[in-house]
Amino acid sequence: MRDDIITTPAYNHFSVCFEHSCEKVVTLSLSQAEWQKVTSPLSVPLSSPASERDAIAATVSNMEAMVGLRTGTDQDKAGNLSGFGLPGQMDCIDESTNTTTYLTMLVETDLLKHHTIMDRSTRFGWLSLPHTSAVIRETGTDRRFAVDSWFYDNGQAPAIVDLTLWKSGWYPPAANNE
Repeated sequence: MRDDIITTPAYNHFSVCFEHSCEKVVTLSLSQAEWQKVTSPLSVPLSSPASERDAIAATVSNMEAMVGLRTGTDQDKAGNLSGFGLPGQMDCIDESTNTTTYLTMLVETDLLKHHTIMDRSTRFGWLSLPHTSAVIRETGTDRRFAVDSWFYDNGQAPAIVDLTLWKSGWYPPAANNE
């Protein structure tokens, strides 16, 4: 990992990377009001891990949208090819790094009750390029889930899918298989 990526992020001091494989890294901050706005899906008691995963997806979507306006990544396209050559694009390294940052901030502010963060995971396909995703673990069951925002344009909710299925080469039905 690059040494300019903040490894102990907080909502008022965190890094975001983009331009493929974290070529560009910027440091950002959110006000407490902005943080409360983006994390509002997690502000209500969530009774199950599945409902928390839905709220995580909405929160990551909110973070991407707010951060995108500040970094010029608001026009990031799904996958690698649809936005190739345009400024502010992200590959799976950028997406998984940023999502892991956002998830870490959620843990540090005690907003996750049913999940913890794991190290990112990379899958290697027989006929495809390696692909990396952020990962969460469901407490109590040890089930792991990929939290993968690379499949969708900036600000859309990431796919959260069982890690074993994701590692087998899973793509969402409407995803751009790039």
